[in-house]
Amino acid sequence: MASLEVVRGELGDPHKDTRLNLQSVLEGGSLTPEQRWGVAVACAFAARNERLKEALLHEAKQALTDKAEPVIEDARAAASLMAMNNVYYRFRTMVEKESYSTKRPGLRMNRLVQVRTSKVDFELICLAVSAINGCATCVKSHEHVVINGGLSEDHVHDAVRIAAVVHAAAVGLES
Repeated sequence: MASLEVVRGELGDPHKDTRLNLQSVLEGGSLTPEQRWGVAVACAFAARNERLKEALLHEAKQALTDKAEPVIEDARAAASLMAMNNVYYRFRTMVEKESYSTKRPGLRMNRLVQVRTSKVDFELICLAVSAINGCATCVKSHEHVVINGGLSEDHVHDAVRIAAVVHAAAVGLES
């Protein structure tokens, strides 16, 4: 398994900005370490690059030590749930028919309320994954919940910056 530093090194000159951003977005900012690593890991799952995912998982475990397991479990759950929900709700938005909006989704989503960390942190992670997956409905919904849950726009901004850079790193590693 490659460390995050090794993976960053695999991002050559065309990806220099991404390489540098991948370091800076994971340091400091408004997010707690649990929020930062939960977002990063979930976004790596959503971005679907194995090397990046393994490096971020390793880094999260190192940074969070005894708190890593629930954060990583919530990150996995958020990435999976948003893979489903983002497709479903994007479809409803794209088709622009009121009739679909009145239909019950009929999709199991119990994990949204059975979190291992905190509800607001889980929602923040879901927001970041939804940004990668391009679901405006889900981004708006999760943003509303995290703001009403006591987080600030700075928290949202920092989470989406991580999502953007993790996604860019995955693209860079594949190119």
